[in-house]
Amino acid sequence: MKVVKRKPEKEDEDEALLKRLTGAKQKRGKNLYSVITHLRAATGRHLSQRFPAAVLPLFYNLAGKRTEDASAMYLLQTSLQQFPAAATTGFTQFLTSPSSHASTRISVKFTFSCCSVTVAIGNFMKGRDRNEIRFGLPSKGRMASDTLDLLKDCQLSVRQLNPRQYVADIPQLSNVEVWFQRPKDIVKKLVSGDLDLGIVGLDTVSEYGQGNEDLILVHDALAYGDCRLSLAIPKYGIFEKINTVKELAEMPQWTAEKPLRVATGFTYLGPKFLKENGLLHVEFSTADGALEAAPAMGIADAIVDLVSSGTTLKENNLKEIEGGVLLESQAVLVASKKSLLQREGLLDITHEILERFEAHLRALGQFTVVANMRGSSAEELAERILSQPLLSGLQGPTISPVFRKSDEGIKADYYAIVICVPKKLLYKSVQQLRLIGGSGVLVSPLTYIFDEETPRWRELLSKLGF
Repeated sequence: MKVVKRKPEKEDEDEALLKRLTGAKQKRGKNLYSVITHLRAATGRHLSQRFPAAVLPLFYNLAGKRTEDASAMYLLQTSLQQFPAAATTGFTQFLTSPSSHASTRISVKFTFSCCSVTVAIGNFMKGRDRNEIRFGLPSKGRMASDTLDLLKDCQLSVRQLNPRQYVADIPQLSNVEVWFQRPKDIVKKLVSGDLDLGIVGLDTVSEYGQGNEDLILVHDALAYGDCRLSLAIPKYGIFEKINTVKELAEMPQWTAEKPLRVATGFTYLGPKFLKENGLLHVEFSTADGALEAAPAMGIADAIVDLVSSGTTLKENNLKEIEGGVLLESQAVLVASKKSLLQREGLLDITHEILERFEAHLRALGQFTVVANMRGSSAEELAERILSQPLLSGLQGPTISPVFRKSDEGIKADYYAIVICVPKKLLYKSVQQLRLIGGSGVLVSPLTYIFDEETPRWRELLSKLGF
């Protein structure tokens, strides 16, 4: 009988780490040992199977280097920069409990001080039991920068301490976390309940929300990100004389054996639109970029894509056709209906954001015009001003007396006139004001125009059943 000497099993890397920590005499070693022990006890499984891989190097580095506390602090900060997944204020990973199979979450938070590192551990239920309000914003591109500009213009600047972090805050809004996400993920996480509010394009809401009744448009026109989702076909060949969707649907070429080939990234809106317009024999191919080249390459007959100016279509010999616009899109503020009804404080935060947006957007392109006018009375001046078609302002001119010193004492024979005029009519308005005796004309842009109550707020309350 041949006896084979069994080799010792390879030491588990977590066990090795625990041993190194156990041997460390410094306080930080004991703290880290306690952290890992608690993590393992909480899950009943090996640490390496659950703990975020980006964080393990932090523990290895700290456990293996006997440095002064200040050096340890520097090492931890450097490691956090090297492993951005661990660099947020708190990071989470969902686990499956071996006993109940319930979804739980281990939350590990790092707190820095002058000479120590504190790691707090907590177990939380997934998403729903959180107290903070989560606001999803686009993470990249023109939509992202324009969204931050809008918030800044509304005195709601986003504070992001590290550009690599995906979590930030808005100091003016208490208990609100800003999460930078891809637009489509914002919509998906609003539906799942992982986000409460979000700003994305209407096209993204329509494509990935797919008519979900839990998604509510709080503001449907934020005045940027304008584009349209459109069907485009070649200008040449069999499509040369096709100018409407109806004509495209009536072409005899499209059969079950030879369907119309459409390239698009909108796999929900595209098929839905074409089916509703009588195109029954259609084959779709999915793509995210450079769709305009697909017909020229022979891999598609038509495309469904976002169009801004239409220049790119023209440069690739494509054309939009009558009835071929699926959707007019721009940036919108969207919320989870369930969160609005259940998340404490969310309705008040939404009201404030909505009012700031409305006041700022209403003031866009508006100017305050102030002028002095001589007159016998405010009524006489009002009649003179309202005789001019461009000087009525938002609700009418504001007229107040101007007091000045003279040899006869204090006199009020001049009046100050204040009106609001659109930017595009500014010069003509000033001309009309001069014609009726206006002088010393001052012009300044408006920042906000607050109504008694924004109509969109009343609409939102109605959608919520209030």
